[in-house]
Formats: sequence, structure tokens, C-alpha cells
Amino acid sequence: MKIATYNVNSIRSRLHIVLPWLEKNRPDYFCMQETKVDDSSFPADHFAGLGYHVVFKGEKQYKGVAIASLARPQKVACGLDDEPADHDRLIAATYNGLTIINTYVPQGQETASPQYAYKLAWFGRLKKYLQNHFSPGNQLIWCGDFNVAPQSIDVHDPKRLLGHVCFNPDVWQAYEDVKSWGFVDIFRKHHPGEAGHYTFFDYRVRGSVSRGLGWRVDHLLATEKLAASSRSCLIDLASRMEEKPSDHVILYAEIALK
Repeated sequence: MKIATYNVNSIRSRLHIVLPWLEKNRPDYFCMQETKVDDSSFPADHFAGLGYHVVFKGEKQYKGVAIASLARPQKVACGLDDEPADHDRLIAATYNGLTIINTYVPQGQETASPQYAYKLAWFGRLKKYLQNHFSPGNQLIWCGDFNVAPQSIDVHDPKRLLGHVCFNPDVWQAYEDVKSWGFVDIFRKHHPGEAGHYTFFDYRVRGSVSRGLGWRVDHLLATEKLAASSRSCLIDLASRMEEKPSDHVILYAEIALK
């Protein structure tokens, strides 16, 4: 089974990257964040033309999540349990015993802002959502843009960037608290201790890709037994080198389902 995650930063602006990638790689599941389109305008027909079912929740210009799959989902739910539910930040779909939770975690803006406090609380609310609906023994994948670089090796300049809303002790703790519920970082399982692997390259930084000035903030996590069956997890840097790319790359993993 192959699963991929990609912050598209507007799905209608990234179809020229997404559709050829699907056609070439044929992932079983393709999770998208920041689709930035209301549901009535989501380009579902483009995915259907390649044999994919697609479920989505979004609004014009902001946020938005979607999952394209070769299999039809048996169950789909959006949002957290309490308010504000943030339906366009979390979509969960179940396929023959496998559940995928695709999230676009709030970025947080500035550490002194209410948006940052909201981000930290969001992780806590996500953990309660997991406790309410799932067990660590389930076949469960949590993926998406988490807006967290968990370790110093996950950013290009840890000393200068320390304190950023995506790279500081508070956000590390909030993320690790959810992860400790029962998840394994599949990328780090296959690339332990390796620096220089990034999934986000800021548009505003000139030559960010060629100079290696990135962040690893997009993740694929799985419950322990599922993670143990993973065969690989790779970053497709070429997706950031395309014409008119997203500022993120495609991250994908292969897992042997039992």
C-alpha cells in the first residue's frame, strides 16, 4: 500500500503537479491540505478521471483537506469533537479496517498571539478525539501538514529558528503528547538521525531548495504495528521543483498491510 501527503497550497493551482503524479505513482491514498476551495468547486472530476474517489472539506481561499483513494471509503468524518470543530482542518476516512486521519494543523502566526495558544490547544483536542474514537491497536495513519518541525535536524538553522511557532519547546511537547498516544513517525523510522530532509521551502527565501533551506513539517505517522510493516518513506523533492509549485513537497510511504 502506498500513501502520500501533500500540502497543495490551492488544489486548483496544483492540478498540473498532482494529476501526473497520481497517474505515474498510483498511490492507494493521496492526502491533501490547504486545498483552498469550497466544496461546490472542488475539482473532483479530475480525480475520477484517473479512477480515484475523493472526499473533501474546505472553503474558498483558506484551509481545506481532502483524501483521494483508489478504494471507496466506508466511513468519512470531518472535524474535532468539540467546538470549533474545524471541519476543514481534519478529515478521517476508513477503508477496509484502515483509518486515515488527514490534518492541517493551525500554523500559529506568532508565539504571543491567540492563534498560537489555539494551535497548542488544538493538539490537545486532537488527542482527546483519538481517545474517543480509536485505540492504539487500530490500523491508523495520521498525516498531513502539522506545522511542527520536531527535532533540530528537521530545520536548516536550528539556532536561529528556535522560538518560531513551528519550532520551540511548547509546540514540541504538544506534538509529542499526541504522538505518545501510540504513533510512530514513519519517516524517522527509515531515516533515523539524518539531517537535511525537508518538506517545506519558503517561497520568500531565494533559492531555498537549491540551498537546502527547508523545514520538515509534513508527516506520516502510523500506529505501531502498521509502522512496523512500513517498507519506506520518501520525500519527492522534484514536486517542489515543478513549474508553479506548492511551497511543500510530496511525502509518501509504502506499507505492507496485513
